[in-house]
Amino acid sequence: MDQEFTGQRTDLSQLNASVEQIKATLGSIVIGQSDMIELLIAGILADGHILIEGVPGIAKTLTAKLLAKSLDAQFSRIQFTPDIMPSDVLGTSIFNPRESTFEFRQGPVFGNIILVDEINRAPAKTQSALFEVMEERQITMDGHTYQMQEPFIVLATQNPIEHEGTYRLPEAQLDRFLLKIEVKYPSLEEEVAIITQQHSQTTREQLEKVVPVITAEQIRSYRKQIRALHVEPKLIEFVAKIIHESRTNKSLFLGGSPRASLAIINVAKAIAAINGRDFITPDDIVKIAPAVLRHRIMLTPEKEMEGISPDDVIAQIIQKIEIPR
Repeated sequence: MDQEFTGQRTDLSQLNASVEQIKATLGSIVIGQSDMIELLIAGILADGHILIEGVPGIAKTLTAKLLAKSLDAQFSRIQFTPDIMPSDVLGTSIFNPRESTFEFRQGPVFGNIILVDEINRAPAKTQSALFEVMEERQITMDGHTYQMQEPFIVLATQNPIEHEGTYRLPEAQLDRFLLKIEVKYPSLEEEVAIITQQHSQTTREQLEKVVPVITAEQIRSYRKQIRALHVEPKLIEFVAKIIHESRTNKSLFLGGSPRASLAIINVAKAIAAINGRDFITPDDIVKIAPAVLRHRIMLTPEKEMEGISPDDVIAQIIQKIEIPR
């Protein structure tokens, strides 16, 4: 019989203080997107890349920039366009006539927090340039391997509505994103608050309000704490059942992989730590499962035609499995 977890084993007070400060700062500027902010912070603490999807004008890019500025780390932004080349992202070798040698000039991907705006506007050749750096945190150019400095996080945005001039992301690349956050429109009350608060402020003035809260070294330290958090065997089995069910579900053409199982556990631990707990609960798993799975599963053509969404299928899968208590 499993031993019940009791008592705190890890001091998360410093982590909680830092996270609350970031939440308060971003929440005062980006109104009505508290779930997105929490998932973004969880993704960074869980050491994973994040895809943010939503229609234009709902603060996807602004939130990513504000979050990056709240971290004392090197920030870089890449605007993807149909004519962007891999060298525009990774860098290129330039001939130095004085030394008669080629010198590698690093591209904008060399940084800690990389914002890739409108990632689905780049062609397949440029998309593939991100494969190695997202998975292995390194790039190989002209036979030389260049390691990325930790932390290394890709925050990518995309518009799900516009299709002209866009390219669908390959499944292999989607699987490299730890989370896919779907950003919704604000409510009426939230929109009134947005207009009231921000109609007299520029984006630059908003960004100037944000000061670094967490250093790169602190991020590395917090990640070690999160990796050490307690996970009961019955919760590991619960996650495994969710993923296994996704592979046999008749509504899905493609289910989750073992990478998805690990992603759920890692993000759940980050969510638990953000909420001051050094152990995860079934509610943590249920809460973050859609963000971890929605971009990793594929609906059958029949279900797509019926208008069923990946989140609908995920909810059905979880509902079928007994939640451990």
